[in-house]
Parts: sequence; structure tokens; C-alpha cells
Amino acid sequence: EKKDCRVLHMGNTRLVAYFSASGVTRRLAEKLAKAAEADLYEICPEQPYTDADLDWMDKKSRSTMEMKDEACRPAVRGKVEDMDQYQTVFLGFPVWWYEAPRIIWTFLEAYDFSGKQIVLFCTSGGSGLGDTEKRLKPLCDPTVQWLPGKRWNAGASEDELKAWVESLG
Repeated sequence: EKKDCRVLHMGNTRLVAYFSASGVTRRLAEKLAKAAEADLYEICPEQPYTDADLDWMDKKSRSTMEMKDEACRPAVRGKVEDMDQYQTVFLGFPVWWYEAPRIIWTFLEAYDFSGKQIVLFCTSGGSGLGDTEKRLKPLCDPTVQWLPGKRWNAGASEDELKAWVESLG
């Protein structure tokens, strides 16, 4: 099903941009947007992922093939119209093969984040952010300030998220 991939709640200086394959990261991102008083944007793949695409046990599945290919940049449908208005971008995703899915790479390369703050957040069954920040930094302008990211459980509360946002300063 085609989703409406545009920014919701225009007018904040913070943006929560996220990619969600199964809905877990979406639910967390929605809570985070409320907690951070941020606009919300879903990073939608041009070609939605099927269950078969997401089967990490299948060495030929779409997600497996994308993660094996560092040059892979899955197309994104829609875009953030006015990225300039945001000072802080919370960037969320499920952990795939111990890092951010390639569609996150597509998103970072599509905008000029110079002078902005980026905060990574992820959902996973257990693995954390690992080397994700180190691998994503070269995709952005060196003036980007990377604030400490965090792995969250699906059940994180809005209060926990609010405390984390406040701890970032």
C-alpha cells in the first residue's frame, strides 16, 4: 500500500525522520516526535518491502542483497520540502545486519545537513548502533554535529524518550 510520505505538523525546528519496515520503528518515531515536539517524516521506499524482501535468512532476499552492496541506494518516494527549517534531525531505523539500512544512506545523501545536529535512534531485537554513526558520517557535511544516538525497545515510553531528548541539551 502506498503511504503518504510527507512531513506532519509543520513548523518545528526538530524533525523525526524514520524508516520502518514492520511498524516497530514507526510507533517509536511517533512517540519520539511527541516527546521532542518535532515534525514527523516517514522515509518511504519507492518500492515497498514485502515479507519475502525482508527475510534475512534468504541470502537472495532484497534486504540481504542491498546490505551486501555498499553502493546500493534504494529510491525514496517523496521528500522533506523545507529541510532548512530544521536544526535537529532525529533519524530512526531498524537495525539490519548490525547497521542502518541502505535507504538511510539514500536519505542522508539527498539533503544538505551542514550546520545541523543529527541524532540516530534505532530499534532492534538486541544489537545496538554499532559502527553505524562512523559509517554514516562521511555521507554528510563535516559541520554536522552528531549527538549520542540510542537503541530503543519497542515499548519505550514517551516519558523515557522525553528524558533522553532533554539529556541531549
